[in-house]
Amino acid sequence: MSLKDRINEDMKAAMRARQAERLGAIRLLNAAIKQREVDERVALDDAAVIGVIDKLIKQRKDSIEAFQKANRPDLADKEAAEVAVLSAYLPARLSAEEIAAEVKAIVAELGAKGPGDMGKVMGAVKQRLAGKADMGQVSAAVKQALAG
Repeated sequence: MSLKDRINEDMKAAMRARQAERLGAIRLLNAAIKQREVDERVALDDAAVIGVIDKLIKQRKDSIEAFQKANRPDLADKEAAEVAVLSAYLPARLSAEEIAAEVKAIVAELGAKGPGDMGKVMGAVKQRLAGKADMGQVSAAVKQALAG
């Protein structure tokens, strides 16, 4: 079963169980997937769907931070609940040590040296680790690998 099919089945189950918050988050995800398919005129595969989920989670985390600064815990909690629902569709994430090892291997393969090669390394890392790791952590690992 593809990831899109699983999302649709979960949406139907949430409707039947009358889980309003879960249903709202899944509908939001479905709308983002359909919007990207329409914009690009393609059917998204699982890797592209994971990219959409990553983007939505990043948006939610940014919103949580903004709501906490504005002293709005009610809205921050709603966003955190959506992050929890969306995170269930992501594959297992790599640990910080695994990310660092992958980055070091890629840096060695490319022969990258110094901060000037950051773009080249990030391009290769994004292809290899897309959906498997948080890109914020990956970026920090690349900076560290190129600095040392």
